[in-house]
Amino acid sequence: MRIGLLIFALAAVMALVVWLWGMGGAADLSAWASEGQRKVQNAMAGLLRALKGGEPGAFWGLMGLCFAYGFFHAAGPGHGKLIIGGYGAARRVPVLRLSALAVLSSLGQAAAAVLLVYAGVFAFGLTRQAMTGLAEDWLAPASYIAIALVGAWLALRGARKLYSIWKHRGHAHHDHDHHTDGSCGCGHKHGPSADEAAHVHSLRDALLVIGSVAIRPCTGALFLLILTWRLEIDLVGIAGAFVMGFGTASVTVIVAVLSVLMRESAFGAVAESGTALRLSALLELGAGALIAVVALSLV
Repeated sequence: MRIGLLIFALAAVMALVVWLWGMGGAADLSAWASEGQRKVQNAMAGLLRALKGGEPGAFWGLMGLCFAYGFFHAAGPGHGKLIIGGYGAARRVPVLRLSALAVLSSLGQAAAAVLLVYAGVFAFGLTRQAMTGLAEDWLAPASYIAIALVGAWLALRGARKLYSIWKHRGHAHHDHDHHTDGSCGCGHKHGPSADEAAHVHSLRDALLVIGSVAIRPCTGALFLLILTWRLEIDLVGIAGAFVMGFGTASVTVIVAVLSVLMRESAFGAVAESGTALRLSALLELGAGALIAVVALSLV
């Protein structure tokens, strides 16, 4: 039953990939998201004028629109979902930890927008067009390249694990039984157990994931921050940028949960430790390669 569900889930993922990048689905989804963002931006400008004029309820209306903008921004084909979903498929990460990474990545984008706007305004005297151009022409490609490097790193690590498993199997052709703790009854281990592999996670992993997403600030946040700076309501703009981050996170957290559920279904279908380790390595290799290829295509 679990194997059947796993095959169905993998087929659904492959169908989604084919639709997005093989049949123009990504362009359709991007157009829908862009139209939603444009409408929200127009409404946002009106609410900013109302807020400046002292109209009651304008602040909370603006915050609600900021959250909606973040949602529409994340609903389009974006790299936040790619790296979070791919990392969740490649590494056996607890769902709460991956969800936290998704939230921190989105808030990191908001922080990058705040830093870019106020550094641009006070240190370099950049215009709105110059800051938007910097974000789209330089920081976006840099983010995609960083994501591709993370994907290549995951793929390389998966390939090394597969080689290590193959090498240990070659050394273990003497007659003894293997146990689920990674040992073979001969007094030493030929590799980590599935439980041990599941807990090998580092701060470096988290920083790489967050940094590769956060390096590109959201253009909607730039739009809001520049307008509120001109209207001399800077704190409103900063608050709105971070609310946008939470709106973006509402989508990426869903992606994180789904990627963990799919991976756990895969591991639930194989109880034997050696098979689980091989599956872990294959998922890391495949997901890493997919992240790298898609990120490079977006550059």
